[in-house]
Amino acid sequence: MSDDDGTPPYRRPDLDTDERVSDLLDRMTLEEKAGQLVGTWGGHLRAEQTFEDVADAVRDHHLGVAAPFGWAAPLATDPTEAAEIANDLQRIAREETRLGIPLLFNVDAVHGHAYVADTTVFPNGLGAAATWDPELVEESAQLTAREMRRTGAHQNYSPTCDVGRDPRWGRTFETFGESPLLCAKMAAAKIRGYRGSDEPVLATAKHFPAYSEPERGEDASPVDVSEYKLRNTFVRPFEDALAAGVDSVMPSYNSVDGEPSHSSRTVLTDLLREELGFDGHVVSDWNGVRQLADDHRTARDQRDAVRQAHAAGLDVASVGSVEHAENLVDLAERGELDEETLDASVRRVLERKFELGLFEDPYVDADEASERVGTDDHREVAREAARASMTLLENDGILPLSGDEDVFVGGPNADDIVHQLGGWSVLDADVAAGETILEALRSHAERSESDASITYEQGATLNETLDLDTAAEKAAEADVAVLALGEGWYLHEFGPAEQAGVPTGEWPTRSELGLSEAQRELARRVHETGTPVVGVLVAGRPLAVDWLHRNASGLLMAYYPGTEGGRAVAETLFGESDPRGRLPISVPRSAGDLPQHHDHLAHPRPIGDDEHPPSYAPLYEFGHGLSYTTFEYDGVAVERDELGEGDELDVTVTVSNTGDRPGTETVHVYGNQAVSSRVRPERWLVGFGQVSVDPGESETLAVSIPATEFGFYKPGEGHVVESGDYRISVGDDEASFEIVD
Repeated sequence: MSDDDGTPPYRRPDLDTDERVSDLLDRMTLEEKAGQLVGTWGGHLRAEQTFEDVADAVRDHHLGVAAPFGWAAPLATDPTEAAEIANDLQRIAREETRLGIPLLFNVDAVHGHAYVADTTVFPNGLGAAATWDPELVEESAQLTAREMRRTGAHQNYSPTCDVGRDPRWGRTFETFGESPLLCAKMAAAKIRGYRGSDEPVLATAKHFPAYSEPERGEDASPVDVSEYKLRNTFVRPFEDALAAGVDSVMPSYNSVDGEPSHSSRTVLTDLLREELGFDGHVVSDWNGVRQLADDHRTARDQRDAVRQAHAAGLDVASVGSVEHAENLVDLAERGELDEETLDASVRRVLERKFELGLFEDPYVDADEASERVGTDDHREVAREAARASMTLLENDGILPLSGDEDVFVGGPNADDIVHQLGGWSVLDADVAAGETILEALRSHAERSESDASITYEQGATLNETLDLDTAAEKAAEADVAVLALGEGWYLHEFGPAEQAGVPTGEWPTRSELGLSEAQRELARRVHETGTPVVGVLVAGRPLAVDWLHRNASGLLMAYYPGTEGGRAVAETLFGESDPRGRLPISVPRSAGDLPQHHDHLAHPRPIGDDEHPPSYAPLYEFGHGLSYTTFEYDGVAVERDELGEGDELDVTVTVSNTGDRPGTETVHVYGNQAVSSRVRPERWLVGFGQVSVDPGESETLAVSIPATEFGFYKPGEGHVVESGDYRISVGDDEASFEIVD
């Protein structure tokens, strides 16, 4: 059915989305439906043959989703070229297919549109969480969405909702740390930013339902958890993501309770859709469907894997390509997969395309793309995010530097922008924006117009010593030595080696949390000169750095701080910016002390406290971070002594700046239940807030905490808030209250 002018209803923007989707769905063949549920990867699309392969898949097999630029491309894509590729593929979809359905382009822009040259790269997940500033994270996400849309991308495979519980895991840097509450707040902030941007993109919560505490710390190995832990630790951030309106959910690679998430109806339908009420579309992780047969061995072959995944509740195979589409058609034709199941999935995909306005205009202005990404205002927000993430772990008074010191700079991360960006970013330093730490320190020295000098000798790569004698000689002549140590670029299980340039099996690995021997030797040699050492850790996870803890005069955790991270480090070291980051994850003393979580469960000590080491004794606690000023808390109080399940607890605390510099303090509020029906953590984070205070001044901060934050998921009953006595703690102070029926 069409209008008098021949325009079919699905092409009429004046009609509502449901009507347009229904009309289009009625017109589609089985092959066209199957194609909408399958994506493909373009690889390095500067190769004409690769582009034609993707084009043919769109023309001949109706594929409706693509990743035209992304993590496996060996070089970054120029913004203009990215936009041109997107436009060319859209033109094929619109003009060379029967129904002209536009493509949906997805990308892993997890900390900025970082796989495109000269874009704005923000601190990676752990660094973003260290800001404890959801509003800043939301603004960063808005700008990421804007830069994505300007190069033609529509769906971001972000945010990561995994709760980082094992720092051996190679994806720890993508998480927002170890607290379910902090992860939930930051994930929701990113979703609001992606969806609320003036140029919005689809947000994808990943990796459902539990991915981040794998056996042995090995990526994608089984996560064998109880229902109690699954629901109270891992599912919580996804619940907040759904409440924030997330568009899409991605299953995890691993198995949970013996079921691979990609083929688990229990996970994707019973839990995600029916219990949690998700109505968006479910997209596979990269090869999540293929792994059902190849790795989990729960499917006979790829055809069976496709059947299992879609029967369980998967909508889109992100990179299934032509084979997946052909299997879908065959399964439906033979009655092994209901066409109604496909229709429901296609409807979800088409709804997203209509809502994004792709049927009206799927194209972008390629000529302006390069000028509209990585702009000064975007980079200023990234700079502020990097500043806010800087976490000062140690300081014997050497920091901040006065600017008059002669500074020696060394280490593998001092002058490497790729390491500074971290994984899910470009691998070509020539196309990455921003200053390295060394460049930023030199720029600061030039601006200050002092007689101080900046000398440099790398001294070590990530794994090999270089000219240690020269490094030591230069350090001996300096007033202070700044060593930028830590990790480099990696993905997943500390690879892929052929791109990162570090052979598989060399440090970093999940078996060792300390720095590599080469970096330790550099630090020892410099320390032996008698020159004070300030360590700067550029890394994706909490490293066990006991030697630096004992010997360094200062230690700054910079995470993977992004394009503006070099400048943020320099500003922090010289005191232009106060280090206001706070650890979102505990730093263990060694791998042998794992797990170390602030919210560990209460338990007996059968041989007594005097003979038993404390359960939680990390090198640096969750929430730790020093400032260049000092703060004191006073007057911690709750507004009322009793509250009901639907009420909120208003906690107030007076924060006084007892130092001589202005500073920003992050206040953490922890909860404790006196007596509970299930074993609960000895304390857990229930709320937080920030306050900026001038020297000699005091400010009162109010943190409002829903009573539900004191509840928990109880197997067999669901979420409960039990009546009884509770207390909250802020610093060393406590306040008590009661929850009543």
